[in-house]
Amino acid sequence: MPSNNRVISSWFPEQERATAIGIYSSAQFVGMACLTPLLFHIQALFGWRGLFLCTGVAGMVWAVLWYWLYREPLEHKRVSKAEIDYIRDGGALLESRQEKNARTFNWPDLKLMFSSRKLIGIYLGQFTISATFWFFLTWFPTYLVKYRHMDFIKSGYVASVPYLAAFCGVLLAGWVSDRLIRRGVSPSVARKSPVILGMALTLFILGASYTNNSVWIIFFMSIAFFGNGLATITWVFVTALSPKHLIGLAGGVFNFTGALSSIVVPIAIGALIDGDNFAPALVFIAALAGLGIFSYLFVVGEIKPDTSTALTK
Repeated sequence: MPSNNRVISSWFPEQERATAIGIYSSAQFVGMACLTPLLFHIQALFGWRGLFLCTGVAGMVWAVLWYWLYREPLEHKRVSKAEIDYIRDGGALLESRQEKNARTFNWPDLKLMFSSRKLIGIYLGQFTISATFWFFLTWFPTYLVKYRHMDFIKSGYVASVPYLAAFCGVLLAGWVSDRLIRRGVSPSVARKSPVILGMALTLFILGASYTNNSVWIIFFMSIAFFGNGLATITWVFVTALSPKHLIGLAGGVFNFTGALSSIVVPIAIGALIDGDNFAPALVFIAALAGLGIFSYLFVVGEIKPDTSTALTK
């Protein structure tokens, strides 16, 4: 994710980044939607080791393709000077190879990442948004099979529905956000509205605790994951709020907080489950979504660079 964000910052001007982020973020959801049934079948046939082997090999193949195909704008033979000027005028980060090589990591820069209230706000928000994502990635299939007593293979197909909803949500959020920016709407409204609305829709996850009907369970879960998709454009705040020369570092810290939820949330859900009662775990996910709404409303505040800290020096 930090690398993706750095690529978006290099290739797209500010008014087009939410759409670009929405497209690359949507891939993870459509991948889960299309491949989850296949992965269930692979596990049933070859066990979890066979499943790990298939996904691991796919990742290594793509790594080779990415290394072979990707170039920075200044290094790409098919990018014209006019196109580079267009990206630069839009505020995208363009650096020469010498500038990139000259930069070294230092601890004061890392300290700066925690001296801005706005950056801390998006870190907290990313933890809460990622919590829903990691619930669906880790516990959701188990929830369907063990706690809702669905057939193992059937649950793989059923689980695809919320993933498709999230795919639609993230594409819609990026398109709407950039469209609002181009129409002159303030960044605070254009960028934050999909995120706050998305986290509000995540609260629908609570509805699954009040029905035993499989259709309604999937409906509530799909609304919640659609909302999570809407909120997934949060990477746009990294480029909007962090110093231009520290976007990569800010993105790394931002991604760290999101990845931290991949450790905390699955363990917390396991601890909260009471026998066959999964409701406390869903309340936990909803509570984190509420915390995310609070963070973006009152901690992040207006979307503009923080001028109150050493970040501006």
